[in-house]
Amino acid sequence: MMQKNRSVAFHTLGCKLNFSETSTIARMLEQEGFEKKDFEDFADVYVINTCSVTDNADKECRYLVRKIQKKTPESLIVITGCYAQLKPNEIASIPGVDLVLGAAEKFNIVQHISELSKGDSTKICSCDIETVTEFNASFSSNDRTRTFLKVQDGCDYNCSFCTIPMARGKSRSDTIDNVIKNAETIAAKGVKEIILTGVNLGDFGKGPDGAGVSIGIQQREENFYELVQELDKVAGIERYRISSIEPNLLTNDIIAFVANSKKFMPHFHVPLQSGSNEILKTMRRRYKRELYAERVELIKKLMPHCAIGVDVIVGFPGETDAHFQETFDFLHSLDVSYLHVFTYSERDNTHALDLKPVVPINVRNERNKTLRNLSFMKLQYFTQQHSGETRKVLFEAFNKNGMMEGYTDNYLRVTTPHRKEWENEIVDWKI
Repeated sequence: MMQKNRSVAFHTLGCKLNFSETSTIARMLEQEGFEKKDFEDFADVYVINTCSVTDNADKECRYLVRKIQKKTPESLIVITGCYAQLKPNEIASIPGVDLVLGAAEKFNIVQHISELSKGDSTKICSCDIETVTEFNASFSSNDRTRTFLKVQDGCDYNCSFCTIPMARGKSRSDTIDNVIKNAETIAAKGVKEIILTGVNLGDFGKGPDGAGVSIGIQQREENFYELVQELDKVAGIERYRISSIEPNLLTNDIIAFVANSKKFMPHFHVPLQSGSNEILKTMRRRYKRELYAERVELIKKLMPHCAIGVDVIVGFPGETDAHFQETFDFLHSLDVSYLHVFTYSERDNTHALDLKPVVPINVRNERNKTLRNLSFMKLQYFTQQHSGETRKVLFEAFNKNGMMEGYTDNYLRVTTPHRKEWENEIVDWKI
């Protein structure tokens, strides 16, 4: 019998999707009588949800495990997430780890923990990613201002630098009906903003097993455009944001819908990865830069005030100075608001490992710095364009040293002295 008074603490590495899943796992354990503690506190069980995209997953994991062991050697340590799916044996070899849960097993954590004792040999519950076909809905719940709602998981793309399909499996989605139910549950908690998340969000529509309705060929039952139209009708939610969407899946219909919606915020995050068609091809991306430029142009035509964020990778194998210059010039010419710049790093079992020539680390870092400077200038310019305007800001409920923060509809961050009555409220604000 599971004791009712055990405590559990969580630490999440990586993306918004991981945060929504950690929240859901926490709720499952709390329903079983576990008391949720802060990660810095003493707990009977520590759960670390890992990521494979950020560098140093291995180092971060080892550091956290050592820290727990030093503080409380009797506690159970559970590692889950993308890194746990990709390299279960590597994690199991870290002294102190008791349980490694792969992609299929992380939502069965309650059962696994109940069968676990400290001192047993490390238990690995991982499986071939091909067999991971269930969709587990999840949403974050530790912030009453905004919530990350997972509507899609996995990816059918095979970009040459990426391990996510190996860590998360085939593209699969929730149903629109179920997403609406979750949105209504979130609205009932008083949350004002939902951020829709997924691994490849625009690919929403494939069933839990990665298939659509089959009529001779695989077909989709539902799509992302239909989802946003239905979410727009949910009472109580005042704002939606789309966390990130591939340019080839960001249709004109979706852009036009957001432009006319009162609830979907004028804010897109659209991965580019490179401004060189040659590099895009070796990355195995599914579009050319011309398509990307068209998307940005349409967004800005319909919503001149819209924020557009861009993901870009520097130092990909084969990226010459000329390719990088192409990327820089392309980004410079685009009316985008900010960049998320990633330095390419080698990943096991990816096609990019075989590509040559390899770009030296110091050159990669230099290029990263150049694009970060460009991003800084882009954001300053975007902010200045809205100076003097009055925009709606949703203030968060956190009091940070007497200050509070919020975001405008078009994702400009506002900081002001804390006022209790503004917490989780939408306020007209002069920029």
